[in-house]
Amino acid sequence: MASHGPHGAMMMNKRKPKNFWGTLARLFHYMSGYVFSLILVIILAITSTIFQIKTPKVLGEATTEIYKGVMAGIAQQKAGFNLSKFPINFGKIEHILLIVAGMYVLSALFNFFQQLLMTRASQQTVYKLRKDLKRQMKLLPISYYDTHNNGDIMSRAINDMDNIAGTLQQSITQLITSIVMLVGTLWMMFTISWQLTLIALATVPLSLVIIGIIAPHSQKAFAAQQKSLGLLNNQVEENYSGHLEVKTFNHEEQSLSEFESENDKFYKSAWKAQFLAGIMMPLMTFANNLGYVAVAIYGGIQVSHGRLPIGDIQAFLQYTQQFSQPITQLANLANTIQATVASAERIFEVLDEQQMAQTPVDVPDVSTAKLIQLDHVQFGYDGQDLLMTDYSLDVNPGEMIAIVGPTGAGKTTIINLLERFYDIKGGSIRLNGQDTRNLTREQLRSHFAMVLQDTWLFTGTIYDNLKYGREDATEDEIIAAAKAAHVDEFVRQLPQGYKTILNEEASNISQGQRQLLTIARAFVANPEILILDEATSSVDTRTESQIQHAMESLLKDRTSFVVAHRLSTIQDADKIIVMNHGSIVETGNHEQLLAKKGFYADLYNSQFSGNVTI
Repeated sequence: MASHGPHGAMMMNKRKPKNFWGTLARLFHYMSGYVFSLILVIILAITSTIFQIKTPKVLGEATTEIYKGVMAGIAQQKAGFNLSKFPINFGKIEHILLIVAGMYVLSALFNFFQQLLMTRASQQTVYKLRKDLKRQMKLLPISYYDTHNNGDIMSRAINDMDNIAGTLQQSITQLITSIVMLVGTLWMMFTISWQLTLIALATVPLSLVIIGIIAPHSQKAFAAQQKSLGLLNNQVEENYSGHLEVKTFNHEEQSLSEFESENDKFYKSAWKAQFLAGIMMPLMTFANNLGYVAVAIYGGIQVSHGRLPIGDIQAFLQYTQQFSQPITQLANLANTIQATVASAERIFEVLDEQQMAQTPVDVPDVSTAKLIQLDHVQFGYDGQDLLMTDYSLDVNPGEMIAIVGPTGAGKTTIINLLERFYDIKGGSIRLNGQDTRNLTREQLRSHFAMVLQDTWLFTGTIYDNLKYGREDATEDEIIAAAKAAHVDEFVRQLPQGYKTILNEEASNISQGQRQLLTIARAFVANPEILILDEATSSVDTRTESQIQHAMESLLKDRTSFVVAHRLSTIQDADKIIVMNHGSIVETGNHEQLLAKKGFYADLYNSQFSGNVTI
């Protein structure tokens, strides 16, 4: 079953991009089909923000109107007039409030529509990017997967994609609105009073100093927290997965001690990170409040001298609070965009990987009764010496070819070449007289089915897992295959039978039952050529007998390549390929190889004397 990778992979990518502008341009190229939508989004975002900027000034006019009425009433009272109410123009105030309400509604509507358009554009962009990545993953050679960590690949496909989706949807519009808000607020502040504006701006250097001091320490602390959390999660996952072994060997105390040590490290790093993050905003608020108080005092003096209307001071105080928001947002956006471009770069790295070459070769077809021919084959992994320099082998229909050798001898190399997981460096491999490089990989692999020692089943029903061998198989064919592989008997004893859902790792059935299911799946595929990796896992005697019988039935009258671990099971093989250190050292049948008294004979004698297991 596919693993979802370590928990640490879920953390945001902190890596800085190598080519920021080039990657950003390439990412926006994916959005080129939505240029009109993006222009409309920008216009709507700017318009929405302008309405937000204007409202405090308009609202201040209502305060000024109330102030005028109150002051006029006080003056009349002092003059001896008897007033039942102050001469406040509530009609004008009502008109102003209606304008403010309308501006807020329009701002909200523009914001809603720009979010709607941006969501569609961003999700469609990520959809295209994810589709291209999936297509590329299909076309990458097996060597890529052999040299890259599964968790890293999954992190690129899931976490980096989600990071890009979130940034495209939120950060682009937030960047526009923050810039417009910053410029617009500054403009409105200057239109009210340039003196008050300078007073408000005097606190900005203090805020920058606070950010400059705390932010680097905070980033380091969060990085340490992420690392410590990843190590803690790995330890918990390892102890949980191996809890039986932990208990069997009485390692509970040691495991608890190691956990407490790691948990203590996590606590200290998390406390420091959260403390630094927690004091950032109070200190920023304190700096802003200093400016707020200074503006309020100076503004009050200006109002008392009649130099400024009170409504303008109210609006200016709102602008003072509003002014710091876009600065903080832009600072956060800088980190977010850096991380997102780094995520995009990681995805583009995969998209730029060399795909599997589908280049036909100038090797003529031959008329032959042989099913498979290896003709003077040369092969070596990239950057390494050749493992095969001039190997030839003929395989007739119905023959069994055994591949033997010590652990790590490279027994899967032949399999990789037959199915073109790797291409040969020289010579030719023919299937029915045709060079396999002149077939598409899909055409070639349609002739094969594999039963591996490491059973691999999907999360899904048992029936669907069996049908995976051949999607057009009928229910009768699937049931017949299950019976032939001794699967039908135990499946029908399950409460939901063939509809039983296999969980992750298929741990709700036994190891032997998983092996039988993979054999049944191969029966359903009904391949011309079978690749079989003998099971060496410990299962009970009855299940082992069923597996052996199912394998014999599957191999009957079928061309097969068997990766053997017990030499007693392949003595009747038509040909035996003996491998050591990645190279083929001997080929022949059992009697021929024993007569040579070479490496195979040594393996055979060692195994049956109990000294060696392969």
